[in-house]
Amino acid sequence: MGLYDGGRGGISSTADIAKILNAPVILIIDAKSMGASAAAVALGFREFDRSINFAGVILNRVGSESHEKMIRDELDKIGIKCFGAVRRDPEFIFPERHLGLVPTEENNFSAAIKNVGEKISRQINLDAIINAANGAPDFNFTPPATEKISPLCKIAVARDKAFGFYYEESLNELKKFGAEIVFFSPLEDESLPENISGLILGGGFPEMFAARLEENKKIRAAIKSAAEKKLPIFAECGGFMYLMNTLKNFDGKIFEMCGVIPGGAEMTEKLQTVGYVEATLTGDCVIGRAGDKIRAHEFHFSREIENSGAAKIFDCEKLRTGKKYFAGFAEKNIVASYLHIHFAGQSDAAKNFVNACINFRDKMS
Repeated sequence: MGLYDGGRGGISSTADIAKILNAPVILIIDAKSMGASAAAVALGFREFDRSINFAGVILNRVGSESHEKMIRDELDKIGIKCFGAVRRDPEFIFPERHLGLVPTEENNFSAAIKNVGEKISRQINLDAIINAANGAPDFNFTPPATEKISPLCKIAVARDKAFGFYYEESLNELKKFGAEIVFFSPLEDESLPENISGLILGGGFPEMFAARLEENKKIRAAIKSAAEKKLPIFAECGGFMYLMNTLKNFDGKIFEMCGVIPGGAEMTEKLQTVGYVEATLTGDCVIGRAGDKIRAHEFHFSREIENSGAAKIFDCEKLRTGKKYFAGFAEKNIVASYLHIHFAGQSDAAKNFVNACINFRDKMS
């Protein structure tokens, strides 16, 4: 998104973070099909909020030397520094799909990224960028004290081409409270890791691998059996879809999923929602108590096929629009929804889930 785009009032926007860190901002402008207008764009961004340390711009998708010179001349007139101009190049285009770039779990882009890096390094002034960064004032920060805790429970986390949307800090937060994290693949593995006390199914692209997920009946059965045994389960977005009865892909074909949650999910042509959400828990569950507030993010091209028997665990409000709605699914041992939760910002939720896993371990021992 753009420099000033974030939650309501610009919260968590790049501009907001830059001000917190006292960090200089270099704006990248898509200059394709623009001349002097590129300078006008830069001027507008600089003047919109003068409290930002606006260091200058990098021009992207420039067509020629004369194109670059035309824009640089206009930038010079208004006193805006240009750190470089990147030419249009088909090698700079990476494959995309409905939620953004194709994840690295599916493709090894290292050689392509190295090539892009080498080309761009010859087109921008890296020394000037480093000098701009070094000109920022020192930022005093004392990391919170942490103590190493011996693992108190083992939590299985789905991670493969179908499920790869995780915040590493969220997993570290679980470890901080005593979780040992072990990874498994719903695409490749036929069973869950041994001796687990919890299960996390993160976001990803189950719709792109629905046929293979359906084919792996053994892992689906293992997950359903674990849910019936009251294993604590936390699922987000793609994981939420995977726990449902069915998943309809973009072609309209329906695939069997885990059957843990009533109803199904279907892919849609339009983006269903994107943005920050504040959610209030409507009941006690494995991540908190009724009335607890959770901040999260939503971004999906699918929707839940409503099932009146499914309990909605989250009373949501969009932070930008104020729209209110109920979402998600919960049973005593399961919380699943389209919400992506960053546990480093919701430490209590992480602690509560780990405690639920420890309690499960104690009951089973």
